[in-house]
Amino acid sequence: MQEVVAIFEFLSSVIATFNGQAVLTVISLGMGLAFYAADPQSPTSKYLALFFLGVGASIALNTSFYHLYTQETVPHWTGISGVADMVAAVGGFEWILRIRRTIPSHDLRTTTGDNVLRVAQALMLFYAVMGFIYPTVKAHEFFGSFATPNEALFDKGFWLFALPMEASMTLGAFSVLLILNRRPEVQESIRLIAFVIAVPFLAAGLVLPTHMASISSSIGLMIFLIGAIQYHIHQGRRGLFMSRFLSPQVLEMVRQSGMDATLKDQNQEISVVACDLRGFTAFSEANSSQRVITVLREYYDAVGEIVASHGATIKDYAGDGILILVGAPLAYDDHAPKALHIAQHIVERVTILAQSWSQNGPQLGVGVGIASGPVTVGVIGGEGRMEYAAVGSAVNLASRLCENAKNREVLLDGRTRELLGSEVTQLDSREGLNLKGFGNNVPHWAL
Repeated sequence: MQEVVAIFEFLSSVIATFNGQAVLTVISLGMGLAFYAADPQSPTSKYLALFFLGVGASIALNTSFYHLYTQETVPHWTGISGVADMVAAVGGFEWILRIRRTIPSHDLRTTTGDNVLRVAQALMLFYAVMGFIYPTVKAHEFFGSFATPNEALFDKGFWLFALPMEASMTLGAFSVLLILNRRPEVQESIRLIAFVIAVPFLAAGLVLPTHMASISSSIGLMIFLIGAIQYHIHQGRRGLFMSRFLSPQVLEMVRQSGMDATLKDQNQEISVVACDLRGFTAFSEANSSQRVITVLREYYDAVGEIVASHGATIKDYAGDGILILVGAPLAYDDHAPKALHIAQHIVERVTILAQSWSQNGPQLGVGVGIASGPVTVGVIGGEGRMEYAAVGSAVNLASRLCENAKNREVLLDGRTRELLGSEVTQLDSREGLNLKGFGNNVPHWAL
């Protein structure tokens, strides 16, 4: 019984000491771990996690050192709390820097914003160093100094630490304004603005009295959390949408390098696969629009899975036609064999599906065309709508070959046949075709 009472008294003492600052520490550390766990491979997530871990460590250390701050001489090693502040700032500014690199610059100069963030980080390094050199000044004239704000504003020691911190936050806010000038997506803007608003509340926790510091830090954390939640809800919806159009490899490149870097203009040789349904017009006339949409959805899903499994990218959906790029934006030396495998799998999969689609009406089938050659790929369009475009004769030739392919037939151009080499033996040479835009007797092969 005495042991139980002793344990109860111990737990009571722990709960009694678990004040508001301790709760904020747990929340900050938890948010840091949550953002890291959500996407541990992303540099952006890592630096955002570092920011919250730094905030949590700062709150924990300052709370632990509080009794030391009241002494006449404060130990130099308490300057480690300033290191936690610096880590939070460095993580936050690196997070902003990574976001800057994922947003198209629209030909604007980006070096200024990057340099501004580096200066902001240097100022926080200065702040941390001063904490080791003048720990007593920081403890007596800066930490919790707004308990008597009239006196604090006239203390030189206060400004020794306040100036670099305020200048650092100002430069960080200025860098965010430069990002907003690029007109990023609304959700990204909300997240950045929430960060800029939240940071002063978190920083105020260092100079406000203890009972007010908890409230200020709580407000800061909640402001950013609201902005972050809005952003991640949007990203979740976007990821679900994009995963149906882009391969996992392309999504990985977008996540790590940003849309602008991943989809920049490139001149390279690729293979283009075009496929569409045979008998689709008659099928559409004989069935309800809802039935047609259902068939198209199943058709898109089937082709999308095949394309993603081979690391290719769907360029266009146009009715029953699908245009696929093999080798852009992800470059492949073996793009022609990949294209052939994609075509074979599309024919096999869609043929099976077409049997169920055509049970009580016009018969559906699928034809495929493949062409290889140099193309230029990149993002085009205005602010309202952007599109990943591929320009080159191979794109048009694949479409023309697809138009001439019969049900369950794959037609290839000469360059694709050349790239396949002697390993592929199941190809038959056909008589030249008269194709619009390419003249007479265009050589081709059939699978």
